[in-house]
Amino acid sequence: MTAGSGLPACLRLQSFAELDSTNEEAKRQAASGAPAGTLIWARTQTAGRGRRGRAWVSVPGNLYLSLLLRPARPAGAAAQLGFAAALAVGEALLPLLPRVVDLAYKWPNDVLVAGRKISGILLESQAAGEGRIDWLVVGIGVNLVAFPTDSEYPATSMAAAGAAPVALDALLEAVARAFHFWYERWLAEGFEPLRAAWLARASGLGQAIRVRLPQGESQGRFAGLDEEGALLLDTDTVRRRITAGDVFPATR
Repeated sequence: MTAGSGLPACLRLQSFAELDSTNEEAKRQAASGAPAGTLIWARTQTAGRGRRGRAWVSVPGNLYLSLLLRPARPAGAAAQLGFAAALAVGEALLPLLPRVVDLAYKWPNDVLVAGRKISGILLESQAAGEGRIDWLVVGIGVNLVAFPTDSEYPATSMAAAGAAPVALDALLEAVARAFHFWYERWLAEGFEPLRAAWLARASGLGQAIRVRLPQGESQGRFAGLDEEGALLLDTDTVRRRITAGDVFPATR
């Protein structure tokens, strides 16, 4: 079998030995009119990025991919597909992990294994007229064989977690198939099925957490997600709705 043969028919794989960033390549192609379903895969990146412009270490052996979408939906709904991507990564990784190893989702766009970050997701989009999405790029990185040891949130890899070996192209296809399933469900049924599935494995749900916001921090109990995907944080005095931030365990 060749790479990409196990992909849904609507996806068109482009494979590269090296790119600056799969997201940057997908954005370049989006601006040039590339169709929805364009899937960019690179064995390594020289300028990989995470959320808020953070560097994403991109050594050979890990998975780096970006998918170009053009959903006919309001621009404000784009962030909901980060949950679809997390679910896709989780479903692809879970069968490979030892049963005793926990897999969880950390708001907004991370996948954790044994409490450590194994995957990050970066969404970038451009709006069209009337507040609609022109294009959306979903970038996914998975630590398969290596992970950074100096990241702010502790990281891990599938190898370090004792996972069964898997070929990169097989993992790529598993993630893409699972994402396609959740994407089609989102188009047909909205966010609620994704919300329910994500909350079933949510890290810290019902527990005390600390959320770093664009201005300051807030601590409280992680009460869930609202109908749009915002984090609900119960403080001593009020329930806060948070649309952007970084989640950490609460300080004692």
